[in-house]
Amino acid sequence: MNKREFLKAGLLAGVAAQLPLLSNAGPVNTAAMKKNKKKNWIWINPNLKDTDEDLKTNYTGYKAKGITGIFFENDSERHFRAAKAAGIEAHRWIWTFNRAELLTEHPEWYSKSRNGDSCADKPPYVTYYRWLCPSRPEVQDYLTTTVDKILALDYVDGIHLDYVRYCDVVLPVNLWDHYKIEQTKELPEYDFCYCEVCQARFKEQYGQDVKAIQYPDASLSWRLFRYGNIIRVVNKISEVAKQHKKAITAAVFPTPEVARRNVRQDWTNFHLDGVCPMIYHGFYKEGVSWIGDAVAEGVHFLEGKFPLYAGLYISDFKNDDEVRAGIQYALKNGAAGISFFGKVTPTILDILHEETGK
Repeated sequence: MNKREFLKAGLLAGVAAQLPLLSNAGPVNTAAMKKNKKKNWIWINPNLKDTDEDLKTNYTGYKAKGITGIFFENDSERHFRAAKAAGIEAHRWIWTFNRAELLTEHPEWYSKSRNGDSCADKPPYVTYYRWLCPSRPEVQDYLTTTVDKILALDYVDGIHLDYVRYCDVVLPVNLWDHYKIEQTKELPEYDFCYCEVCQARFKEQYGQDVKAIQYPDASLSWRLFRYGNIIRVVNKISEVAKQHKKAITAAVFPTPEVARRNVRQDWTNFHLDGVCPMIYHGFYKEGVSWIGDAVAEGVHFLEGKFPLYAGLYISDFKNDDEVRAGIQYALKNGAAGISFFGKVTPTILDILHEETGK
């Protein structure tokens, strides 16, 4: 089961999975956004069967409707160059800490739960959840080297980080029923990482043995320690992007509060060129208006560090009118643009063009 299948299983039958995207622009401030044209993004998994004519038609069409950038799930020089030729930024989307390719060579690099189970042997929720431990310098080196190789390609405009976090200690509430889990409290089998390296580094930094803490889920220093682990690696990757003079962006959880609570992700302290919160209102059983609330919270706590692009999950909307409302709520509350996840119809592109082109 891959990422899309995991999310699909937890939602209504036939719903596609969440797809992370976003963009790069100047600092966020209300005055500038009133004057500047918005930047909008879509996610694409390159279809190698596309002809050159298909690519030209598709990408010029996207550009005409206000799409300014694409996040490509896989590498395809032909697709990247075709997008760039149409005036669209071409960025590579990668999985960051959730990686399975090192299971045989470096099983010790994988995170351990509070129960002591390793993602290498016992992945939580689904089989593809194989989380690397961010405390380990060798993990940081592996990720920075991976990004360095990608950004060395002249047809790649930037890097887009997904799974830039710990495993979900709490799933979005809409997934609880499917997985028969009530996560009204933090359960030890989903709480990461308690490996030997994390324990030693935490004790060195805070003078405490995490195993001796009666309620580690309530320990503020233990939580802060894990925020810092993710921040440190992201900011090292950011340094690599800056060396290549290319953009770095990330798909993150919908609000700073939800991100910290659910996945130990403090994205307001990442060094990025833009962030795309996955504001999937249906996942949290919220109405369309919540999109505006989530954008407002993110913009407030970013304090202009970098722009926020509202990630809208198309399958969460009942009709095109709701899509329009979602875009309006996002823009009115400070979003610098929109990034769509899922199948984008011509009508939705028309709505995007009408709303962001104003």
